[in-house]
Amino acid sequence: MEEIQVMEKRIGRLIAGAGVAALVAGFVGMAQSNVKAATATSSFAVTASVAANCTISAGALAFGAYEPVVTNASTDLDQTSTISVACTKGSTGVVSLDNGANFSSGRRMKAGANYLGYEMYNDSGRTTVWNSSNTVSYTAASKAASSLTVYGRVAAGQDVPVGSYSDTVVATITF
Repeated sequence: MEEIQVMEKRIGRLIAGAGVAALVAGFVGMAQSNVKAATATSSFAVTASVAANCTISAGALAFGAYEPVVTNASTDLDQTSTISVACTKGSTGVVSLDNGANFSSGRRMKAGANYLGYEMYNDSGRTTVWNSSNTVSYTAASKAASSLTVYGRVAAGQDVPVGSYSDTVVATITF
């Protein structure tokens, strides 16, 4: 029985000690809730740059058949092509066409040692030759590609032999 009484006293002291510990923890918690946390802030810059960039892609200017005896004896052979340009929104540039690989006093397509003259224009009336001096201005309204029309003409009345005539022209956008 004595052992039971000793055990009861120990348990009583433990319970009493636990109650005091809980009471102390409660007061500490209350004291800490009245203390405000300190903060510090810092701002920083976020930056990026967008550079002008453009792409250009030109479709073939295929005139088809030039018939110098009847059809094109007095009628020009006209055809069109498209140049696709895409640039960074707000970019500006100029599109130019070189004179081709067979230029000599004018643009020419070649078949062997023979030449068939032609010209390219930037207007549907075919009055303004499109070359490195007469360029077409371009301003990108968005990054989406835009089409520019090339107006080609093989002049009527050329006396040329049978052959498959061709030339190579380079389209350039300078931005």
